[in-house]
Amino acid sequence: MSLSIGARAPDFSLPATDGREISLDGLKGRKVVLYFYPKDDTSGCTLEAQNFQALRAAFAVADTEIVGVSPDGLKSHDQFRAKYGLDFTLASDEATAMLQAYGVWVEKSMYGRKYMGVERTTVLLDRNGVIAQVWSKVKVPGHAEEVLKAAQALG
Repeated sequence: MSLSIGARAPDFSLPATDGREISLDGLKGRKVVLYFYPKDDTSGCTLEAQNFQALRAAFAVADTEIVGVSPDGLKSHDQFRAKYGLDFTLASDEATAMLQAYGVWVEKSMYGRKYMGVERTTVLLDRNGVIAQVWSKVKVPGHAEEVLKAAQALG
């Protein structure tokens, strides 16, 4: 499934860090950055998380919540957050239902071996849970800054 700008985001409800349950309905009223990443504590995913963390205050001023989503479990998320001082929410989709609903659970290939995994993607939602912008096949350098500009422009 591909995500369409202007469409309502697919519903979800996932366990998240800090003992939270996070859902689309629970996030209404705020802008939300949903960033989908492959794996905790890998080089690209760590850099992406650190970049979002560095801009955390600016996202807060823009009334925008950051939520990272991967198929890793909560224990892994907790370790990842502690190791890198991340203070935004990480949600766990071990069953991959949300990842599939958002179209980011895809067939990948490495060294000739095919497997299923997360395609690095970011989705910006408006205050009503409507998709405002989608970044597919994200390249990490400069990405968090680009997402922040879009969140600020969304008003």
